[in-house]
Formats: sequence, structure tokens, C-alpha cells
Amino acid sequence: MCPSPCRPPANPVTRSLPLPCLCLVTDRNVTSGDLVERVTEAVLGGVDLVQLREKDLSDERLLELAGTLLEAIRGRAKLIVNESAEVALAAGAQGVQLGEAGPPVSEARKTLGSDALIGRSVHSLQSATQAEADGADFLLVGTMFASRSHPGEAPSGPGLMREVSADTRVPLIGIGGITPENAAEVIEAGASGVAVITNILAAQDPQAAAAKLKEAICVEWRVSENPADVR
Repeated sequence: MCPSPCRPPANPVTRSLPLPCLCLVTDRNVTSGDLVERVTEAVLGGVDLVQLREKDLSDERLLELAGTLLEAIRGRAKLIVNESAEVALAAGAQGVQLGEAGPPVSEARKTLGSDALIGRSVHSLQSATQAEADGADFLLVGTMFASRSHPGEAPSGPGLMREVSADTRVPLIGIGGITPENAAEVIEAGASGVAVITNILAAQDPQAAAAKLKEAICVEWRVSENPADVR
């Protein structure tokens, strides 16, 4: 879990994010095990935020899965649903993650209420500043590094994170090919956390994989918050 220099987790019913934030984006196609079990293990390892992102599921099946995940997580992490504010509301999830060209933040806020956590995925500075102006609570910024989930897509690298962090004030979470070896680069560039899929879900031990990532971002977060500290 998060070493002592990190900030304590926020109440799961508030709009705030625990910082630094380790986000797990689900994809049951990258794991041979039971998705709910593996997500639960990852949360025990330090995941703060789970984004339910199973695009091929119907709303009915997505709602069922969201409910099962909420029961398994038991408030130890927040759960947000990809794109569907309606499913998030019905499930009692903490919020929604909107795509760069997804529904307006205002529409999701109207559906979910003022306490909901609403994120927006962005791939450029222009999209980031617009999403912040629209009222997004946090931004998922990518793609940081080459990743399996976005084959053939040229990564923007931490340079994009540095550019976005200079012009925005909401928490930023880097996504795309992030590992314990490169996560610190993303935090150093101005991110408040990282989001991963394969590095945790495809790991033999999701709990250990999550713990290793959490430690990496917490160490860099402490250094970034206190530049005088020696590693």
C-alpha cells in the first residue's frame, strides 16, 4: 500500500481523488483469471480507482458487473464506469469516465449529481484545457508510452503530460504502457497518478503488481512534493 509520505485515501463518496492515484482500467480480455477476483486483489495491493471499461458488454451486463465489483471492493477504492453515466447511477458507482469525444461533462453531472467524480480522457493540450473549463474533476492523459491497448498509436510521452500540467489545475492521470520502471517519469512530468491495464491484470500476482506500481509513484510523488528530499 501507499507508504507514509503519500496522502491518505479520500472518502469514496466524495469527488476528490486520493493522491497520488493508482487507477486500474478493466479489460477482461487481458486476464485468464476471474476479473472481479483480480480487481479485488489489485485493490488490496494499492489501487485507488477502478475504471470499468468493457465496451463490448450490454448496459445490462455492465450494470451487473459494476454491482459485483462494488460489493467486492467494499469501499476500499472508487469505481467509475466508462462513458455511461446511466449505468454508473444505477449501480451506485462513484462516477464516470468520458472519452475525449464523449458526452458533455455537464450532461454527466446532471445525471449523476454534484458529488460524482467525472473524468475526461484527453490526448492534446487543447482538449485538456477545454475539459477543465467544462468542469471535469480529473483528466486521463495519454498515450504516455507504447501500449498493447493502443497498437500502432504513436505515444505522446511524458512531454504531453508536462505541457498539460503547466496549463491545468485539475489532477492528471497518465495512461499508456506504464510500468514500475517508467511510472516515475510520468509523475515527475506533473501527473497526480497513473492508470494501467496489462501491467496489473495480466500479472501472475495482481496484488503484488499493484503494490510495486503504487510504491513507484509514491516515491516520486514524495520527491516532487518535497524537492529537497534525497531519494
